[in-house]
Amino acid sequence: MSKHQINPNKLLLSKWTSHSPQQKEKHFIVTELIRDEDDKVIECVLEAVINHQQYRLPWQSLSTKELWQQGWK
Repeated sequence: MSKHQINPNKLLLSKWTSHSPQQKEKHFIVTELIRDEDDKVIECVLEAVINHQQYRLPWQSLSTKELWQQGWK
């Protein structure tokens, strides 16, 4: 699997396109960054544009090119 280089501190409000949309949810915005006690980003909250459904996932999963593409395509 190939990877994107991502700075987790710059993810807030970034836009992403899913390569395997579920329930027509293809476009997402990062609406929140979850940090640990050392202020390190550990997870992010993605919100689907179409229905505002939210998903919490490890930010590193966005770096998998087979699953996610940065920007809306």
